[in-house]
Amino acid sequence: MKLTKMSALVATTALCAPMAMAEDMANELTIVSWGGAYSASQKAAYHDPYTAKTGVKIINDESSAEAVAKIRAMNEAGNVTWDVVDVVASDAMRLCDEGLAEELDHDAVLAAAPDGTPASEDFGNLIVSDCFVPQIVYSTTFGYRTDLVGDTAPTSVCAIFDLDAYPGKRSLQKRPIDNMEWALYCDGVAKDEIYDVLSTPEGIDRGLAKLDTIKDSVVWWTAGAQTPQLLADGEVVMGSTFNGRLFSAIAEQNQPIGMLWDMQSFDLDGWIVPAGLSAERKARAMDYLFFATDTQRLADQAAYISYGPARKSSAPLVGKHATLGIDMAPHMPTDPANAGNVHTYDYEWWADNRDDIDAKFQAWLAK
Repeated sequence: MKLTKMSALVATTALCAPMAMAEDMANELTIVSWGGAYSASQKAAYHDPYTAKTGVKIINDESSAEAVAKIRAMNEAGNVTWDVVDVVASDAMRLCDEGLAEELDHDAVLAAAPDGTPASEDFGNLIVSDCFVPQIVYSTTFGYRTDLVGDTAPTSVCAIFDLDAYPGKRSLQKRPIDNMEWALYCDGVAKDEIYDVLSTPEGIDRGLAKLDTIKDSVVWWTAGAQTPQLLADGEVVMGSTFNGRLFSAIAEQNQPIGMLWDMQSFDLDGWIVPAGLSAERKARAMDYLFFATDTQRLADQAAYISYGPARKSSAPLVGKHATLGIDMAPHMPTDPANAGNVHTYDYEWWADNRDDIDAKFQAWLAK
């Protein structure tokens, strides 16, 4: 499925029994995620309530950006130390294809919607892999310092490449995904032709050449919390990051930051369970997933960060921010006011091409 169907997305609570008795499950979980405001939202909506319910100790690891490489290494060493891992959809597909993530019968291991709708129908086409449990829909988009962009705030993603109108440093994620698409789009490639062009050696060179025009002005980031901090410190004038991180900086921290929604890149994020766990650890991981991905829990996360829950049944339960009291729906990437010109990130294409493009991108960075 392409993410043009995002308008159909969003969030379930279940009344089924846990998969295993407590004595048959481990009493500790290592859960891997992305850190910052996102991990804080998971802690509030999932981790703390699960610990309160079960007494299980949860260890938070913020290594999701390196999940594929680290899970490969753990599997090769025969020592898998992670229990549940938050990954983007394309990484889940790669791990599943390589046999490094557990295949799941979603209707057997996940809660049904409150009205009895099976999990597979409630998540729908967002289940893009047999190993993947969707959690949120988010976007990678741009923030800018409102006091550093002059009298005319940027309205187009191509402002990133306009050093004359908007001088100063930019921050971009240290990976080819999104950057290559934005570069080609701002070099004149039509949205619906981006992946056709990127599938050719000439297209890759064209994208890198466009990025070359700002390379000396780029601060490369690897963690989602970095761009909001760079913006807050005035070290960059604009930069990409996840929309929920920008929401936190703007709404919760009152930073002088504006949102640039143009060509925001929709993506999916969710859970996988690494292959190779003991029976007790696997049982505990599945019990956690049953709890953390029900309708109510996914809707609860939206009270802490502006990501759309992945269950359809959760959408009506999204309300106000837990502490600010503001309506959260207008801050979601899927809100019509924010989704006028959206980049539909093709996770299947990236799952097939990621390693090759990564190598070329890293070689370009090293020049």
